[in-house]
Amino acid sequence: MTAAAILTAAKARGILIATAESCTGGLVSAALTDVAGSSAVFERGFVTYTNTAKVQMLGVRQSTLDAHGAVSEEVAAEMAQGALQHSGATLAVAITGIAGPGGSEHKPEGRVCFGLATPDRCTTQTVDFGALGRAQVRQAAKDHALGLLLAALDP
Repeated sequence: MTAAAILTAAKARGILIATAESCTGGLVSAALTDVAGSSAVFERGFVTYTNTAKVQMLGVRQSTLDAHGAVSEEVAAEMAQGALQHSGATLAVAITGIAGPGGSEHKPEGRVCFGLATPDRCTTQTVDFGALGRAQVRQAAKDHALGLLLAALDP
């Protein structure tokens, strides 16, 4: 199980994890905390569904939201970095996207942006899962975020 592997690897390395989630609404946090003993490494989760929450809870800059929109790698990076700054964590993953229904020509349904931050660096990526339906996009985004965490913990 990916969540259990993440927690085992984080514990072995003394790493605390935080999440900053928008379109997944806490699914990553839930997956991690479903595992017994998760409190040893899961520090906290932020569910920042609105832009106001992203600004208030994570310190995402309004100018970044205005320039790039909530579904962007720039916002995902600021969410991940903000999760670190507003917690005791040393590894954070952030997710912002369009689960659907809806979207636009420039930001289609199923587009999800991810940020992964440590105190030293932050990486981002965008994945277009396609118009799978709201529940399936959210699950795919959760699974992808867990994969990012696991890869970050691989020595």
